[in-house]
Amino acid sequence: MPTLPILAHLRGFDDRVAVLHPVGPASAATITSVTYAQLADRVAEFSAELGPVRRLVALTAGNDLDSLVAYLGALDAGCAVLLTGELTGELAATYDPDVIIDRGRVIANRARSAHRLHPELALLLSTSGSTGSPKLVRLSARNLGANAESIAEYLGIGPDDRAATTLPLFYCYGLSVVHSHLLRGASLLLTERSVLEPEFWDEFRAHRATSFAAVPYTVDLLDRIGFARMSLPALRYVTQAGGRLEPARVRTYARLGAAAGWRFFVMYGQTEATARMAYLPPESADEHPDCIGIPVPGGHFTLAPVDDGAAEELVYHGPNVMLGYARHSADLALGRTVDALRTGDLARRTPDGLYQVVGRRSRFAKLFGLRIDLGRVESELATAGFVAACTDDGSRVIAAILPRPAASATSRRAHGVAAARLIAQVSGLPATAISVTVVDELPRLATGKIDYPAMRALAATPASPGDDVGAIYADALGLPIETISPAHSFADLGGSSLSYVTVAARLERVLGTLPTDWPQRSIADLGRAPRTRARFGRALDSSTALRAIGIVLILGSHIQLFELWGAAHVLLAVAGYNFARFAVSSAPPARRLRLTGRAVAMIAVPTALWVLITMVWQPGYYSWQNVLLLNKILGPRNDTAGHLWFLEVLVYCTVACALLIRVPRIDGWERRAPFWFALGLLGLTLVLRWHSFGLYPERDIALSPLACWYFVLGWAGAKATAVWQRLIVSAVLLACVPGYFGVTERERLVMAGILILIWLPALRVPAVVAVVAVAVADSSLFAYLLHWQVYPALGEQRLLALVACLAAGAAATEMVDRCRHRIPWLTLQGQHLSGRLVRQLRDQQVTRNRLAGKVIE
Repeated sequence: MPTLPILAHLRGFDDRVAVLHPVGPASAATITSVTYAQLADRVAEFSAELGPVRRLVALTAGNDLDSLVAYLGALDAGCAVLLTGELTGELAATYDPDVIIDRGRVIANRARSAHRLHPELALLLSTSGSTGSPKLVRLSARNLGANAESIAEYLGIGPDDRAATTLPLFYCYGLSVVHSHLLRGASLLLTERSVLEPEFWDEFRAHRATSFAAVPYTVDLLDRIGFARMSLPALRYVTQAGGRLEPARVRTYARLGAAAGWRFFVMYGQTEATARMAYLPPESADEHPDCIGIPVPGGHFTLAPVDDGAAEELVYHGPNVMLGYARHSADLALGRTVDALRTGDLARRTPDGLYQVVGRRSRFAKLFGLRIDLGRVESELATAGFVAACTDDGSRVIAAILPRPAASATSRRAHGVAAARLIAQVSGLPATAISVTVVDELPRLATGKIDYPAMRALAATPASPGDDVGAIYADALGLPIETISPAHSFADLGGSSLSYVTVAARLERVLGTLPTDWPQRSIADLGRAPRTRARFGRALDSSTALRAIGIVLILGSHIQLFELWGAAHVLLAVAGYNFARFAVSSAPPARRLRLTGRAVAMIAVPTALWVLITMVWQPGYYSWQNVLLLNKILGPRNDTAGHLWFLEVLVYCTVACALLIRVPRIDGWERRAPFWFALGLLGLTLVLRWHSFGLYPERDIALSPLACWYFVLGWAGAKATAVWQRLIVSAVLLACVPGYFGVTERERLVMAGILILIWLPALRVPAVVAVVAVAVADSSLFAYLLHWQVYPALGEQRLLALVACLAAGAAATEMVDRCRHRIPWLTLQGQHLSGRLVRQLRDQQVTRNRLAGKVIE
């Protein structure tokens, strides 16, 4: 078996200091030196203790002298060393080591090997610095020597260098520091202290250490402790590898080093290449901080097209490329199975001859038919100010993020919601396919790399139901989560019938079957509610079902596919029903009026904009009175001008009722006796049912503001919680509707729809029916607005015309929804807009989303 050059050179440096290491308790340790001659003697003694038989040695190592001696001694004895931080049960069962050594102490020793070990096999390391994985990298003595030589060459390591061991010995990056320094007669300051500890830096200065190695997490820690302000006179260089460091931070540290007199080396490597494959010369870091640089001495890169031909994979060639992988003990007999290393990284070569990694093949997730670049998601989060890591579990993107400094519980949740919105924006995934967990520390392996299995375990841990409810409300209603408390209800927060549909579906997934009065219940109450699961389908709110059915009947009747009139008046009652549920809440009067005003604006503004567009496109179709939604008051009374009568009456009723309950005395009456107040108001408006006061011709009464009693009838139905109360409202309905239209079929349809609203708060239907109904109901406003212009273009193709109208409404709704999702992104990026303006735009878009499709509100 080839001899490791490091071992052959130990005695060549004689009395030079090889290692400085602590002796005694950590709190009062003293640093003692060991010369190369002394180290060589100890290595020889340990080698002799193991004996001449070549065996598989499992060594659990720390950053201490005994571990270093045991490692070098086992190699000197000709053994194959499985170096790890922990010998897990799976690892031990898979490879059945002949000798087990724990930090220099032999705890198991089989006289003869149970394995066939290939002559070139020297070292086994877990892939990517992970520990305990049964998949190991097989390395030869030639691999170790070649990589140590190339690193020592480009770093210019000499006898006067001294490296502090900031990384574990069992991690290929930390081990390469040991190899390269011992090869050149330099010294090691062995320590297990963290860079967070002041004692680490005291020892670093006192013993004139010249370098240390950092992974991205180390750099995070350096930022915390104010490394930029430290005085380290002997520091010659800092190396960084173990993961991509953001270009801005590469540039910052390169400039910091240039100003302080030390050099910053960004390096690129993998365990499969023994450690290093490339480095970025410090003089290139300021101009090219996004590059991995040039190949290490003795190696070179090629670029191989990947399957789709859209990018090229970085392939490394050199004497440090591993022999191959081992997945079970029989693989230890294998020789070389790999000639070149396909890194899995997508890369390009710049005009300056530097290599740049642009993506990772294995960092792509395939979800919902989309190929998600998790690296890009992390990069976008970092650009927006989030400290985050991302992975997936096959069905979701999982992100762990750090909170902002001194964040409260509510602001932590807000931070998580904002991150989830950005991930949805970047990835194109629905919110249900994104899981964000706010953590105090990102889960990491001992090497400092992200522990992705631990992240998946965090995402699988159930959150507090109350937290889930609050987060759902914040996301659906577009509210800062810090403004939401456990005492708030959906209605208190300005929930509407559109957001009701979305929120109910999401709550069912978290809480199970919902109580019928959940919009009025506090978040705390819902969080404590017992969990039950329905055996059949999904609960569909009856108002949503009526909205979906109603818009189909209205459009179909206008298109003359069939004639079933009366749905508009049912929807007017539904609007009153929802007004009573969501606007007549326990919230302060001013807040209720403000939320209702937004709701009205989100009906009126899209309507006015569409009328203006139509006036340009079809002159004479609408008039300026339609723009202001005043046609039913100011005229003209022609067919096309009257097309929007329902929206006008809906706006009039909503505004009038909102202003009414804003009057303090009237508000007090309503709060004390909600049902009797609604019934009394219904009695007053029924005057208009029997007497028009000459305000409208008889044929126009049903399509005028005089039909407001249907709106109030729905209000009374919402407040009728007891059976006897529902009976009273039903009796009023059955007494007042007959004869109103003079068409029996129309009156029966109206009565049937409103009775469903009064008596059946929710309908359990197959899931597919619920999905379709929600989609149709959500797009009802735009379907109603657009259908007047869509269906005439299709002539006699009436069924196709109905489908086209519904599709046009859905497309317009989707466009509005996409606009809404751009606002959180703008808020996060905040590069061109002031914070105040962004907040205003966000609020406007959120309100638009909540009211889009409100034909019935």
